[in-house]
Amino acid sequence: MEPETDDAKRNLPLNLTVGLAALVVIIAGMKAGSEILVPLLLSVFMAVVCTAPVHWLHRLGVNLRVAVWLTLLVIGIFLTLLIVLLVNSFSTFVEALPDLESQLQEYYLSLLNWVASLGVSIRPQQFNQWLDPTNATQFIPQFLSQLGGLLMQSIVVALLVVFLLFETLNFRKKFSTALLDPAPSLRRFSEFSLKLKRYLAVKTLISLFTGVLVWIACQLVGVQFPFLWATLAFGLNYIPNIGSALAALPPVLLLLIAPDAGFLPAVTLALSYLMINFVMGNLVEPRVMGQALGLSTFVAFLSLVVWGWILGTVGMLLSVLLTMTLKIALDSHPETRWLAYMLGPGERAVPSKPEPR
Repeated sequence: MEPETDDAKRNLPLNLTVGLAALVVIIAGMKAGSEILVPLLLSVFMAVVCTAPVHWLHRLGVNLRVAVWLTLLVIGIFLTLLIVLLVNSFSTFVEALPDLESQLQEYYLSLLNWVASLGVSIRPQQFNQWLDPTNATQFIPQFLSQLGGLLMQSIVVALLVVFLLFETLNFRKKFSTALLDPAPSLRRFSEFSLKLKRYLAVKTLISLFTGVLVWIACQLVGVQFPFLWATLAFGLNYIPNIGSALAALPPVLLLLIAPDAGFLPAVTLALSYLMINFVMGNLVEPRVMGQALGLSTFVAFLSLVVWGWILGTVGMLLSVLLTMTLKIALDSHPETRWLAYMLGPGERAVPSKPEPR
């Protein structure tokens, strides 16, 4: 036993170096192939969510293939209606941009006069570069163009979801045939699949409920384009820490520059966003998901930076989902369960020891 222990200690630096080198190669490959990886990841997560209603329909006695087609039909109708509403909101928003720009120009000139009245010596050219309203209004079309590029990939993602759903019908049979002893692997894969589906379903429902609450708050305050801001809150709710703040910025700024609004409605809307995200993120989500399906604050923010650097904007949206997928996969295997515990908030029991072989 002692020679084996000495050999293991002697090989530890080599194994660590090889592991880090493999990690660098994997990250570089993911970054280089992000254009292919992004739609694939989106389709995988959507397919995992869609398997829940498919199996529910199958338990009711519906054939598996018919259940897949029914699920795809319902989701297709829902997404079509959502896209139509979003397109109408975007077109109305783009038509209102010139008026918003003129209002922003008036506030900009008032700010210059106020700074000059304080006796502050400024350089107008440099000040114009800092607070140029043209640059501020150009950010919105750039954001919309990026969102339009994401929507252009929806056809590819939809086709991948269809193929993946039909592929999952025979997955267990293929897996059992490919492995000599499939029982342990199938048990761990089933555990991983159930946890991932539960996390995706709960996170999607919480994001949807957050979007509904934001829509109600925007309607009560009287901000324009409430459906647009509710959809933005739904999507950015997947981004940890800063997602809710980013979702609150456009409607709050819109209220500040609107002539028929003012400071008090903007503060009211900002407080509404803060309350909604505090309740949903700190009270509802931990209770529904449990601490076992949580991430530490540092890991959540680090995943936002890392996945955003690797996959861009979509990586930021999927950062928590990707990290949670990794955590669930690590927690499904006894030898890597300690890594899953390190990624979590550390508020549950110490993970169990590896199963004896």
